[in-house]
Amino acid sequence: MVNSNPEVVMIGLGYIGLPTAALIAQNKTYVHGVDINQTVVDTINDGKIHIVEPDLDKAVANAVKEGFLKAATTPVQANTYLIVVPTPFKAKNEPDISFVQAATKAIIPLLKEGDLYIIESTSPIGTTEKMMDFIYNERPELKNSLHIAYCPERVLPGNVMYELVHNDRVIGGINNKSTEKAINFYRQFIKGDLHKTNARTAEMCKLVENSSRDVQIAFANELSLICDKADINVWELIDLANKHPRVNILQPGCGVGGHCIAVDPYFIVAEYPMESQIIGKAREINNYKSFWCAEKVQTAKLEFELEHSRKPDIAIMGLAFKPDIDDLRESPAKYIAQKVLQNANNETYYIVEPNIDSHKVFKLTDYIEAAEKADIIVFLVAHKEFKTLNISSNKKVLDFCGVFK
Repeated sequence: MVNSNPEVVMIGLGYIGLPTAALIAQNKTYVHGVDINQTVVDTINDGKIHIVEPDLDKAVANAVKEGFLKAATTPVQANTYLIVVPTPFKAKNEPDISFVQAATKAIIPLLKEGDLYIIESTSPIGTTEKMMDFIYNERPELKNSLHIAYCPERVLPGNVMYELVHNDRVIGGINNKSTEKAINFYRQFIKGDLHKTNARTAEMCKLVENSSRDVQIAFANELSLICDKADINVWELIDLANKHPRVNILQPGCGVGGHCIAVDPYFIVAEYPMESQIIGKAREINNYKSFWCAEKVQTAKLEFELEHSRKPDIAIMGLAFKPDIDDLRESPAKYIAQKVLQNANNETYYIVEPNIDSHKVFKLTDYIEAAEKADIIVFLVAHKEFKTLNISSNKKVLDFCGVFK
Protein backbone atom coordinates (compact mmCIF):
# COMPACT_ATOMS: atom_id res chain seq x y z
CA MET A 1 0.00 0.00 0.00
CA VAL A 2 1.48 3.36 -1.05
CA ASN A 3 0.56 6.67 0.52
CA SER A 4 0.18 8.56 -2.80
CA ASN A 5 -2.83 10.70 -1.92
CA PRO A 6 -2.45 11.71 1.73
CA GLU A 7 -5.24 13.40 3.63
CA VAL A 8 -2.78 15.13 6.00
CA VAL A 9 0.64 16.69 5.54
CA MET A 10 2.59 16.99 8.80
CA ILE A 11 5.53 19.39 8.57
CA GLY A 12 7.96 18.66 11.40
CA LEU A 13 8.58 15.14 12.71
CA GLY A 14 10.06 15.84 16.12
CA TYR A 15 8.86 15.27 19.67
CA ILE A 16 5.31 16.40 18.85
CA GLY A 17 5.02 16.07 15.08
CA LEU A 18 5.93 12.40 14.85
CA PRO A 19 3.62 11.21 17.66
CA THR A 20 0.79 13.29 16.20
CA ALA A 21 1.42 11.88 12.73
CA ALA A 22 1.46 8.34 14.15
CA LEU A 23 -1.78 8.95 16.04
CA ILE A 24 -3.56 10.23 12.94
CA ALA A 25 -2.20 7.34 10.87
CA GLN A 26 -3.40 4.86 13.51
CA ASN A 27 -6.89 6.04 12.67
CA LYS A 28 -6.47 4.85 9.04
CA THR A 29 -5.82 8.33 7.70
CA TYR A 30 -3.00 8.76 5.19
CA VAL A 31 -0.28 11.05 6.51
CA HIS A 32 2.65 12.49 4.60
CA GLY A 33 5.28 13.57 7.13
CA VAL A 34 7.90 16.15 6.22
CA ASP A 35 11.27 16.78 7.86
CA ILE A 36 14.37 18.55 6.55
CA ASN A 37 16.61 15.88 8.09
CA GLN A 38 17.09 13.04 5.63
CA THR A 39 18.21 10.67 8.38
CA VAL A 40 14.95 11.27 10.26
CA VAL A 41 12.99 10.62 7.05
CA ASP A 42 14.86 7.38 6.32
CA THR A 43 14.49 6.19 9.92
CA ILE A 44 10.72 6.69 9.88
CA ASN A 45 10.30 5.07 6.48
CA ASP A 46 12.09 2.04 7.92
CA GLY A 47 9.37 1.89 10.57
CA LYS A 48 11.70 3.10 13.32
CA ILE A 49 11.91 6.23 15.46
CA HIS A 50 14.65 8.76 16.21
CA ILE A 51 13.31 9.90 19.59
CA VAL A 52 12.48 8.06 22.80
CA GLU A 53 8.80 8.02 23.73
CA PRO A 54 6.83 5.07 25.19
CA ASP A 55 4.57 3.29 22.67
CA LEU A 56 5.66 5.55 19.79
CA ASP A 57 7.85 2.85 18.24
CA LYS A 58 4.93 0.45 17.83
CA ALA A 59 2.62 3.16 16.52
CA VAL A 60 5.12 4.26 13.87
CA ALA A 61 6.06 0.72 12.89
CA ASN A 62 2.42 -0.26 12.36
CA ALA A 63 1.51 2.95 10.55
CA VAL A 64 4.43 2.60 8.13
CA LYS A 65 3.83 -1.11 7.60
CA GLU A 66 0.17 -0.55 6.78
CA GLY A 67 1.01 2.34 4.46
CA PHE A 68 -0.73 5.10 6.36
CA LEU A 69 2.47 6.99 7.22
CA LYS A 70 5.23 8.02 4.85
CA ALA A 71 8.03 10.54 5.39
CA ALA A 72 9.81 12.80 2.92
CA THR A 73 11.83 16.02 2.81
CA THR A 74 9.25 17.87 0.73
CA PRO A 75 5.46 18.25 1.07
CA VAL A 76 2.79 17.06 -1.34
CA GLN A 77 -0.78 18.15 -1.94
CA ALA A 78 -3.34 17.20 0.70
CA ASN A 79 -6.48 18.59 2.32
CA THR A 80 -5.04 19.36 5.77
CA TYR A 81 -1.64 20.81 6.63
CA LEU A 82 -0.22 20.81 10.16
CA ILE A 83 2.79 22.98 11.00
CA VAL A 84 4.71 21.45 13.92
CA VAL A 85 8.20 22.96 13.62
CA PRO A 86 10.47 24.58 16.22
CA THR A 87 10.19 28.25 17.18
CA PRO A 88 13.67 29.10 18.51
CA PHE A 89 15.03 32.41 19.76
CA LYS A 90 16.92 35.21 18.14
CA ALA A 91 19.05 37.65 20.14
CA LYS A 92 17.70 38.94 23.47
CA ASN A 93 15.24 36.05 23.82
CA GLU A 94 13.07 37.25 20.94
CA PRO A 95 11.03 34.44 19.34
CA ASP A 96 11.92 33.40 15.81
CA ILE A 97 9.01 32.30 13.61
CA SER A 98 11.17 31.82 10.50
CA PHE A 99 10.72 28.02 10.64
CA VAL A 100 6.94 28.43 10.71
CA GLN A 101 7.15 30.80 7.77
CA ALA A 102 9.48 28.49 5.83
CA ALA A 103 7.14 25.54 6.40
CA THR A 104 4.20 27.68 5.29
CA LYS A 105 6.05 28.87 2.20
CA ALA A 106 6.73 25.26 1.19
CA ILE A 107 3.03 24.42 1.04
CA ILE A 108 1.70 27.66 -0.47
CA PRO A 109 1.94 26.35 -4.08
CA LEU A 110 -0.02 23.25 -3.02
CA LEU A 111 -2.95 24.97 -1.32
CA LYS A 112 -6.42 24.87 -2.84
CA GLU A 113 -9.85 26.16 -1.96
CA GLY A 114 -11.31 24.59 1.19
CA ASP A 115 -8.00 23.33 2.63
CA LEU A 116 -7.33 23.35 6.37
CA TYR A 117 -4.08 24.90 7.62
CA ILE A 118 -3.21 24.52 11.33
CA ILE A 119 -0.22 25.76 13.32
CA GLU A 120 0.64 23.69 16.40
CA SER A 121 4.08 25.22 17.00
CA THR A 122 4.32 27.41 20.09
CA SER A 123 4.09 30.90 18.62
CA PRO A 124 4.00 34.59 19.54
CA ILE A 125 0.59 36.17 19.65
CA GLY A 126 -0.56 37.10 16.15
CA THR A 127 1.52 34.48 14.31
CA THR A 128 -1.52 32.74 12.81
CA GLU A 129 -2.77 36.04 11.42
CA LYS A 130 0.70 36.82 10.04
CA MET A 131 0.79 33.47 8.25
CA MET A 132 -2.71 34.11 6.90
CA ASP A 133 -1.51 37.41 5.41
CA PHE A 134 1.62 35.70 4.08
CA ILE A 135 -0.43 33.02 2.33
CA TYR A 136 -2.93 35.45 0.83
CA ASN A 137 -0.18 37.79 -0.37
CA GLU A 138 1.30 34.87 -2.30
CA ARG A 139 -2.03 33.37 -3.36
CA PRO A 140 -4.59 36.23 -3.43
CA GLU A 141 -7.08 34.08 -5.34
CA LEU A 142 -7.46 31.93 -2.22
CA LYS A 143 -8.42 34.80 0.05
CA ASN A 144 -11.26 33.85 2.41
CA SER A 145 -11.43 30.34 0.93
CA LEU A 146 -9.00 28.59 3.29
CA HIS A 147 -9.57 27.43 6.85
CA ILE A 148 -6.74 28.68 9.08
CA ALA A 149 -6.41 27.86 12.78
CA TYR A 150 -4.07 27.50 15.74
CA CYS A 151 -4.10 24.49 18.10
CA PRO A 152 -1.22 24.16 20.59
CA GLU A 153 -0.12 20.82 21.96
CA ARG A 154 -0.20 20.31 25.73
CA VAL A 155 1.44 16.96 26.35
CA LEU A 156 3.96 15.63 28.84
CA PRO A 157 7.12 13.95 27.48
CA GLY A 158 7.06 10.31 28.53
CA ASN A 159 3.27 10.11 28.22
CA VAL A 160 2.71 11.77 24.85
CA MET A 161 0.81 9.00 23.08
CA TYR A 162 -1.81 8.86 25.84
CA GLU A 163 -2.12 12.59 26.39
CA LEU A 164 -2.46 13.39 22.69
CA VAL A 165 -5.68 11.39 22.76
CA HIS A 166 -7.10 12.23 26.18
CA ASN A 167 -6.05 15.81 26.95
CA ASP A 168 -8.37 18.71 26.18
CA ARG A 169 -7.34 21.00 23.33
CA VAL A 170 -7.86 24.70 22.73
CA ILE A 171 -8.58 25.48 19.07
CA GLY A 172 -8.81 28.96 17.61
CA GLY A 173 -9.43 29.90 14.01
CA ILE A 174 -9.15 33.19 12.16
CA ASN A 175 -12.94 33.01 11.90
CA ASN A 176 -15.75 30.75 13.09
CA LYS A 177 -15.71 28.58 9.96
CA SER A 178 -12.00 27.88 10.43
CA THR A 179 -12.51 27.02 14.09
CA GLU A 180 -15.32 24.58 13.25
CA LYS A 181 -13.30 22.95 10.48
CA ALA A 182 -10.34 22.44 12.83
CA ILE A 183 -12.61 21.12 15.59
CA ASN A 184 -14.06 18.55 13.20
CA PHE A 185 -10.57 17.48 12.16
CA TYR A 186 -9.28 16.92 15.71
CA ARG A 187 -12.49 15.24 16.81
CA GLN A 188 -11.52 12.24 14.68
CA PHE A 189 -8.49 11.49 16.86
CA ILE A 190 -8.98 13.14 20.24
CA LYS A 191 -11.19 11.98 23.11
CA GLY A 192 -10.56 15.04 25.30
CA ASP A 193 -12.82 18.07 25.10
CA LEU A 194 -12.19 20.54 22.28
CA HIS A 195 -12.57 24.15 23.36
CA LYS A 196 -13.39 26.80 20.76
CA THR A 197 -11.84 30.26 20.75
CA ASN A 198 -10.05 32.59 18.34
CA ALA A 199 -6.47 32.24 17.09
CA ARG A 200 -4.96 34.98 19.26
CA THR A 201 -6.50 33.60 22.45
CA ALA A 202 -5.35 30.06 21.59
CA GLU A 203 -1.82 31.33 21.02
CA MET A 204 -1.85 33.19 24.33
CA CYS A 205 -3.38 30.22 26.15
CA LYS A 206 -0.38 28.04 25.34
CA LEU A 207 2.04 30.71 26.54
CA VAL A 208 0.07 31.39 29.71
CA GLU A 209 -0.15 27.71 30.70
CA ASN A 210 3.61 27.32 30.71
CA SER A 211 4.31 30.78 32.12
CA SER A 212 2.02 29.99 35.05
CA ARG A 213 3.98 26.84 35.75
CA ASP A 214 7.26 28.71 35.48
CA VAL A 215 6.12 31.32 38.01
CA GLN A 216 5.02 28.63 40.47
CA ILE A 217 8.35 26.81 40.14
CA ALA A 218 10.18 30.11 40.62
CA PHE A 219 8.42 30.54 43.97
CA ALA A 220 9.61 27.09 45.05
CA ASN A 221 13.14 27.76 43.81
CA GLU A 222 13.22 31.11 45.61
CA LEU A 223 12.13 29.35 48.79
CA SER A 224 15.01 26.91 48.39
CA LEU A 225 17.48 29.80 48.22
CA ILE A 226 16.00 31.40 51.33
CA CYS A 227 15.91 28.10 53.24
CA ASP A 228 19.53 27.41 52.41
CA LYS A 229 20.54 30.65 54.11
CA ALA A 230 18.11 30.12 57.00
CA ASP A 231 19.31 26.53 57.62
CA ILE A 232 15.83 25.11 57.00
CA ASN A 233 15.02 21.89 55.11
CA VAL A 234 13.03 23.24 52.16
CA TRP A 235 11.45 19.85 51.41
CA GLU A 236 10.09 19.53 54.93
CA LEU A 237 8.93 23.15 54.88
CA ILE A 238 6.98 22.74 51.63
CA ASP A 239 5.46 19.47 52.82
CA LEU A 240 4.23 21.18 55.99
CA ALA A 241 2.98 24.29 54.18
CA ASN A 242 1.05 22.10 51.75
CA LYS A 243 -0.93 20.67 54.67
CA HIS A 244 -2.90 23.91 54.46
CA PRO A 245 -6.07 23.20 52.44
CA ARG A 246 -5.50 26.13 50.06
CA VAL A 247 -1.72 25.91 49.59
CA ASN A 248 -0.03 23.83 46.90
CA ILE A 249 3.63 24.78 46.55
CA LEU A 250 5.55 22.93 43.84
CA GLN A 251 8.93 21.27 44.35
CA PRO A 252 12.18 23.17 43.77
CA GLY A 253 14.88 21.89 41.46
CA CYS A 254 18.10 22.98 39.81
CA GLY A 255 16.27 25.30 37.43
CA VAL A 256 13.65 24.85 34.72
CA GLY A 257 14.16 23.13 31.39
CA GLY A 258 12.40 21.64 28.42
CA HIS A 259 11.17 23.24 25.25
CA CYS A 260 8.03 24.67 26.86
CA ILE A 261 8.22 25.99 30.41
CA ALA A 262 11.75 27.39 30.07
CA VAL A 263 10.96 28.99 26.71
CA ASP A 264 7.33 30.06 26.36
CA PRO A 265 7.39 32.88 28.94
CA TYR A 266 9.86 34.76 26.75
CA PHE A 267 7.23 34.89 23.99
CA ILE A 268 5.15 37.07 26.30
CA VAL A 269 8.03 39.06 27.80
CA ALA A 270 9.42 39.91 24.36
CA GLU A 271 6.10 41.41 23.22
CA TYR A 272 4.97 42.96 26.51
CA PRO A 273 8.12 43.70 28.56
CA MET A 274 6.61 46.41 30.78
CA GLU A 275 3.48 44.45 31.59
CA SER A 276 5.04 41.03 32.28
CA GLN A 277 6.96 41.86 35.45
CA ILE A 278 6.22 38.67 37.41
CA ILE A 279 6.66 36.43 34.36
CA GLY A 280 10.02 38.03 33.53
CA LYS A 281 11.24 37.86 37.12
CA ALA A 282 10.30 34.18 37.37
CA ARG A 283 12.52 33.46 34.38
CA GLU A 284 15.38 35.29 36.07
CA ILE A 285 14.92 33.33 39.32
CA ASN A 286 14.79 29.95 37.60
CA ASN A 287 17.85 30.74 35.49
CA TYR A 288 19.69 31.99 38.57
CA LYS A 289 18.93 28.75 40.43
CA SER A 290 21.03 26.83 37.91
CA PHE A 291 23.94 29.26 38.34
CA TRP A 292 23.55 28.99 42.13
CA CYS A 293 23.70 25.18 41.98
CA ALA A 294 26.89 25.31 39.93
CA GLU A 295 28.42 27.69 42.50
CA LYS A 296 27.40 25.31 45.32
CA VAL A 297 29.30 22.50 43.59
CA GLN A 298 32.34 24.72 43.27
CA THR A 299 32.19 25.61 46.97
CA ALA A 300 31.83 21.95 48.00
CA LYS A 301 34.83 21.09 45.85
CA LEU A 302 37.03 23.74 47.49
CA GLU A 303 35.90 22.77 51.00
CA PHE A 304 36.76 19.12 50.26
CA GLU A 305 40.24 20.10 49.08
CA LEU A 306 40.88 22.12 52.24
CA GLU A 307 39.69 19.30 54.48
CA HIS A 308 41.31 16.35 52.71
CA SER A 309 44.30 17.94 50.95
CA ARG A 310 43.40 16.30 47.66
CA LYS A 311 41.11 16.76 44.69
CA PRO A 312 37.66 15.16 45.02
CA ASP A 313 35.99 12.79 42.61
CA ILE A 314 32.62 14.28 41.70
CA ALA A 315 29.49 12.60 40.33
CA ILE A 316 27.03 14.73 38.37
CA MET A 317 23.76 12.79 38.50
CA GLY A 318 21.38 13.57 35.65
CA LEU A 319 21.37 15.62 32.45
CA ALA A 320 17.73 15.49 31.31
CA PHE A 321 15.42 18.41 31.95
CA LYS A 322 13.09 16.30 34.11
CA PRO A 323 13.03 12.82 35.70
CA ASP A 324 12.90 9.57 33.75
CA ILE A 325 13.12 10.92 30.18
CA ASP A 326 15.93 11.28 27.63
CA ASP A 327 15.12 14.87 26.61
CA LEU A 328 17.98 17.29 27.28
CA ARG A 329 16.47 20.38 25.60
CA GLU A 330 17.03 23.58 27.62
CA SER A 331 18.10 21.35 30.52
CA PRO A 332 19.39 23.21 33.60
CA ALA A 333 21.21 20.03 34.63
CA LYS A 334 23.15 20.05 31.37
CA TYR A 335 24.01 23.72 31.89
CA ILE A 336 25.26 22.99 35.42
CA ALA A 337 27.37 20.06 34.22
CA GLN A 338 28.94 22.26 31.56
CA LYS A 339 29.55 25.07 34.06
CA VAL A 340 31.16 22.70 36.56
CA LEU A 341 33.43 21.16 33.94
CA GLN A 342 34.49 24.61 32.73
CA ASN A 343 35.79 25.24 36.25
CA ALA A 344 37.47 21.85 36.52
CA ASN A 345 41.01 21.73 37.88
CA ASN A 346 42.22 18.14 37.58
CA GLU A 347 39.31 16.64 39.52
CA THR A 348 37.73 13.42 38.23
CA TYR A 349 34.11 13.82 37.09
CA TYR A 350 31.56 11.09 36.54
CA ILE A 351 28.68 12.32 34.37
CA VAL A 352 25.52 10.23 34.69
CA GLU A 353 22.36 10.10 32.58
CA PRO A 354 20.70 6.66 32.71
CA ASN A 355 18.15 7.47 30.00
CA ILE A 356 20.65 7.90 27.16
CA ASP A 357 23.39 5.60 25.88
CA SER A 358 25.91 8.27 24.86
CA HIS A 359 26.45 12.00 24.51
CA LYS A 360 28.61 13.89 22.03
CA VAL A 361 30.10 16.14 24.73
CA PHE A 362 29.98 14.17 27.99
CA LYS A 363 31.51 10.77 28.67
CA LEU A 364 28.77 8.95 30.56
CA THR A 365 29.24 6.66 33.59
CA ASP A 366 26.89 4.11 35.11
CA TYR A 367 25.03 5.63 38.04
CA ILE A 368 26.00 2.88 40.52
CA GLU A 369 29.68 3.13 39.62
CA ALA A 370 29.60 6.92 39.86
CA ALA A 371 27.95 6.89 43.29
CA GLU A 372 30.50 4.36 44.59
CA LYS A 373 33.59 6.18 43.30
CA ALA A 374 32.65 9.80 43.94
CA ASP A 375 33.51 11.81 47.05
CA ILE A 376 30.87 14.44 46.16
CA ILE A 377 27.55 13.36 44.65
CA VAL A 378 25.48 16.06 42.99
CA PHE A 379 21.87 15.14 42.26
CA LEU A 380 20.44 17.36 39.53
CA VAL A 381 17.55 15.19 38.28
CA ALA A 382 15.40 12.88 40.43
CA HIS A 383 15.57 9.85 38.15
CA LYS A 384 13.99 6.74 39.67
CA GLU A 385 17.31 4.86 39.55
CA PHE A 386 18.93 7.37 41.87
CA LYS A 387 16.32 6.83 44.57
CA THR A 388 17.47 3.22 44.97
CA LEU A 389 21.07 4.14 45.82
CA ASN A 390 22.54 3.54 49.25
CA ILE A 391 24.94 6.42 49.78
CA SER A 392 27.79 6.02 52.24
CA SER A 393 27.68 8.52 55.12
CA ASN A 394 31.25 9.66 54.40
CA LYS A 395 30.25 11.14 51.04
CA LYS A 396 29.16 14.75 50.50
CA VAL A 397 25.70 14.85 48.90
CA LEU A 398 24.25 17.91 47.17
CA ASP A 399 20.60 17.08 46.51
CA PHE A 400 19.14 19.88 44.38
CA CYS A 401 16.10 17.92 43.19
CA GLY A 402 14.77 16.06 46.24
CA VAL A 403 16.01 12.55 45.53
CA PHE A 404 16.23 11.91 49.28
CA LYS A 405 13.69 14.46 50.52
